[in-house]
Amino acid sequence: MAALSPIVQRAECFLRDEVAPRAQEMDRDPEVLRQALRGMAELGLLALRRPNDYGGPDVSDIDFRYFQEAVARRSGALSFLQTQHQSAVSLIAKGMNDHLKSEYLLKMADGEKLVGIGFSQLRRPGPPIMTASHAPGGYTLDGQVPWITGWTFFPEYLVAASLPDGRALFAVVPFSEQKGARVSPPMRLAAMESAQTVSMEYSGFFVAHEQVSAIQPVGWIRNNDQINVALQRHFALGCCQAGLDILLQAAERRGLPFVKEVHDELAAELERCRAVAGVDPKDGQATEERLEARAWTIELAVRIAHAAVASCSGAANSLAHPAQRVYREALVYTVSAQTTAVMEATLRRLVR
Repeated sequence: MAALSPIVQRAECFLRDEVAPRAQEMDRDPEVLRQALRGMAELGLLALRRPNDYGGPDVSDIDFRYFQEAVARRSGALSFLQTQHQSAVSLIAKGMNDHLKSEYLLKMADGEKLVGIGFSQLRRPGPPIMTASHAPGGYTLDGQVPWITGWTFFPEYLVAASLPDGRALFAVVPFSEQKGARVSPPMRLAAMESAQTVSMEYSGFFVAHEQVSAIQPVGWIRNNDQINVALQRHFALGCCQAGLDILLQAAERRGLPFVKEVHDELAAELERCRAVAGVDPKDGQATEERLEARAWTIELAVRIAHAAVASCSGAANSLAHPAQRVYREALVYTVSAQTTAVMEATLRRLVR
């Protein structure tokens, strides 16, 4: 592997020394998670794909995927939270609103501007559940955004809504309850609950033209998901490594040779899986090979996490135990950004 950029090396040190020792606390306490996000902001780690015209560092694809895997290895909650903001950086940077880029991108690496995302509703079949209608000076929003992570962390988020012609409007809106916008209580989740996921309902909520980042063509979400079939695997790869870390610790603590043997076998499989899954899409198409690689990574994350649980015996049934946390995180990475094709590939892998 090529040498990592200095900023990603700095991130690795922060994750290893500051995040990993407090991962259990971050999983349960939003305030501890907030401290970790603030630590990333202080190191300028929150906009790694920001274009150089707006301050960079615009790290390479290899560096960024290594970073995403490294965060997932140390804390699923932090991984889940920070990637919302990193995605908002990329989406705003690729948008059409130069004023919005200047206003936001320059302030997104150090946390001066923190922005979440809410566009999973575009994947839902049938009539859109979140719509935008033309209005003087902008648009009005109506409907529901069922899944937004980062309540109390992000003052704003990038919302997506379907226009009457099928295109998708993306706009930066306040992540708060106000006239025409109602926020649900934070959801009770099996994993990463501390990242505070909520839903929002809109009724005639006005968004000015100045806050519109982009209007994406019909079918944008399908094309985006085709690309992310490969890119999403890095979170599950990080989960695999987290489980292996626990397995190795159990082998060393218990002195049982077979635990170390299982660790080594699974570590070797992880490297084979990583190699097969190592080609990112360039043509925007989710080929069978990429789907199979994603499914293998998902299945392997669950198997390694299960092995970590088994190696820790009854202690792993405690919510305070790392193996319990990693096992639950594997669940999240199983369904994150799931399309029907990813679901089918995952299920077929399980019955091979």
